Amino acid sequence: DVLLVVLILRVLGGRISEQESRPVAAVRRSYRGVLRFALDHRVAVVGAAVALLLVCVGIAGSVLPALPGVPLVFAGLLVAAWAGDFERVGWVTLVVLGLLTVASFAIDLVATAMGAKRVGATKLAVVGAALGTLGGLFLGLPGLVLGPFVGAVAGELLSHGQVQQATRAGLATWMGLIFGTLAKLALVFTMLGVFALAYFF
Repeated sequence: DVLLVVLILRVLGGRISEQESRPVAAVRRSYRGVLRFALDHRVAVVGAAVALLLVCVGIAGSVLPALPGVPLVFAGLLVAAWAGDFERVGWVTLVVLGLLTVASFAIDLVATAMGAKRVGATKLAVVGAALGTLGGLFLGLPGLVLGPFVGAVAGELLSHGQVQQATRAGLATWMGLIFGTLAKLALVFTMLGVFALAYFF
């Protein structure tokens, strides 16, 4: 790895050929500057990359039931604050972000209570809605919207076989899931806003 870096610096360290166009020369100079910055600030660069990955996966997890979306976003923001030695983002901001993360668990409980439990849906309806969301990923946006409903109805039908009750329970479960997803997305972007305010201002 060290040998590769040395070779790259040697190549970039040479003078730019007179026949080289200005755009190519500008790109080479920019790349050289970025490479030197990355080598001089390895911890910060690696930390920022890990933080970005966690935040992106967390945003996806706010929609997908299989991933803990909001906690992953919080972990990413915590790593980003650590990469900056907590100089721009201090503990007060992190406590606020932590409280918002805890609030996400309450949102899940409220969404479930407002949806499935309100009409007496069974656990199979909730499990079916989660599986329907995962299956809907392969069908794009329509699948994400209709998948939870179809899965909840199927789960309720497996439980007792009554079509009317299964439809009501499926609709209630679907509405609760949609409400919880939208609320968690709003919470995630609120957290990103709080972090950005603390970092830049």
